[in-house]
Amino acid sequence: MSLPIGSPAATGAVSAWRFSVAPMMDWTDRHCRFFHRIMTRHALLYTEMVTSAAVVHGHRARLIGFDAAEQPVAVQLGGAEPRELAEAARICADFGYREINLNVGCPSDRVQDGRFGACLMREPTLVADCVAAMKSVVEVPVTVKCRIGVDDQDPRAALFDLATRAVAAGADAIVVHARKAWLQGLSPRENRDVPPLDYALVYELKRAMPATPVAINGGIRTIAEARKHLAHVDGVMLGRAAYQEPELLLAVDPDIFGVPAPVADAHEAIEAFIPYVEARLAEGVRLSSMTRHLLGLFAGRPGARAFRRRLAVEAVKHGAGVDVLRAAVAEVGPAARSHAA
Repeated sequence: MSLPIGSPAATGAVSAWRFSVAPMMDWTDRHCRFFHRIMTRHALLYTEMVTSAAVVHGHRARLIGFDAAEQPVAVQLGGAEPRELAEAARICADFGYREINLNVGCPSDRVQDGRFGACLMREPTLVADCVAAMKSVVEVPVTVKCRIGVDDQDPRAALFDLATRAVAAGADAIVVHARKAWLQGLSPRENRDVPPLDYALVYELKRAMPATPVAINGGIRTIAEARKHLAHVDGVMLGRAAYQEPELLLAVDPDIFGVPAPVADAHEAIEAFIPYVEARLAEGVRLSSMTRHLLGLFAGRPGARAFRRRLAVEAVKHGAGVDVLRAAVAEVGPAARSHAA
């Protein structure tokens, strides 16, 4: 079995799941991942969720294509039909993804209508069947990202049942968003904040499954918080914090993996991003499709508002090029270069 870069069997060192950036719909597209990779060489990056049906029947290069520089990168699949998920997993493995992750946590109406995402917390046997089907056709790890339960489920019973069945079916790791999902009464946005976090339950799951990598997700805002969680679980996954304040990724390699950051600051990260931007512009990609992922940079510093405003106004214009990005960075000024990552 081939393993992700950073896994114990591959390196004798840290797990590939020690730190990752969560799959986030409309956010973690290929442009976002390329930029994040500039700031951390070792974090595991995830795609947005893509349905198994889309992978099997859709425009694959557009849906799951990625730049080799993004590695290590994992794909998250949504679905509930084992044979279709197996075919999608095989296709994604052939594309070069280092991991196939099954979404058992998204609470949106769309995934409920399709009988996948968080509603699968109610069907642990089906989840196990899906995992087994994918494991039968790929050599890369197959993992599950879930909630601690949905609606009126008892969280401990729901989480332990699902995790136990998934691992018995071959799941290589479990990533737990440490909140319930309320499929009735809360919007997808509210489901990211309103249900209370229960980190202790995820810690308990890890103690009960010492041989299985368990990663924790939900409400984690800083690398310091991530380090505290790593005393109890194998990995930490950050979502909105990593996207909304991407500079925190500069601390991942030194503080989590013990190696230097690949760039010194946000200015250097943007300079390293510009050749990629130029290449995509030449292919017809709009500047705003890439620069929208940079708006969280320079938060709280003089010129940050002007930086965001210039990108918001100018990058969306037809024909906008890297000169717009450079002008926006110039709004921040040289003082930001001394900012510690």
